[in-house]
Amino acid sequence: MAPTEFGTLYIVATPIGNLEDMTYRAVRVLGEVDRIACEDTRQTRRLLDHYGINKPLVSYHDHNEQEKSEDLVRDLVAGRNIALVSDAGTPLIADPGYRLVEKARAAGITVIPIPGPSAILAALSASGLPTDSFEFHGFFPAKTTQRKNLLERLQDSESTQVFYEAPHRIVEALDDIAEVLGERPVVVARELTKIHEEFLTGTAGLIRDALRSRNTIRGEFTVMIGKGAGRPMDRRPVEEAVEELLAQGMSRMDAYKRVARERGISKRDVYKQIETK
Repeated sequence: MAPTEFGTLYIVATPIGNLEDMTYRAVRVLGEVDRIACEDTRQTRRLLDHYGINKPLVSYHDHNEQEKSEDLVRDLVAGRNIALVSDAGTPLIADPGYRLVEKARAAGITVIPIPGPSAILAALSASGLPTDSFEFHGFFPAKTTQRKNLLERLQDSESTQVFYEAPHRIVEALDDIAEVLGERPVVVARELTKIHEEFLTGTAGLIRDALRSRNTIRGEFTVMIGKGAGRPMDRRPVEEAVEELLAQGMSRMDAYKRVARERGISKRDVYKQIETK
């Protein structure tokens, strides 16, 4: 006979480093559900072993998210309770899980968050930067051009900007922040809650130089950028502004885009002002 009630999907936050950050409620829920969906079964098994929890694990990650979401929703409809965890921190925050939650809610399944550790909030709380308004962007784009374009769009934001970054790209990211955003406060948190936890503060250029001087750069990074003083209005002729960017090695099309963005006009308007002369 089919069950009269659906199961429940629990979104369970797990430690970002220090296993003592696991909540009582999270331990209880993981011990009570029928199965646990996780990114890396080996990583999650270590966590469960630490707390004496023995539950079936289901691999759920970027490459199988679509297929596994459908399987898990079928299990939930059949009455099984499932917990979703990530390798570290709160699931779905720069991690897979969105499709599962979307499908579960569409099927009428109850979704319950079990709050806990989050690298974003941990980093912000100890950064010394304004926290009344912040914007989280996940990981920086991998390519320099895309990073710079994103940073340019954020130049006039009144909020603290928060990013994740990998150790092999952190120096390049800071280099682009320094170039695009200039001398504004930056805080970089590394290895949060772990033995080698570290906060680096200063400008992007100073932090970049400090990291570059090290023999190796390791750990997971959270980058926080404070707001700047704002840019003075560029009152030069459009043609002069474009020529300056071309002299710096930027392509003509990218120069048009940059000038248009900075002046709040369309790229077509920039083109007309230059080409009609």
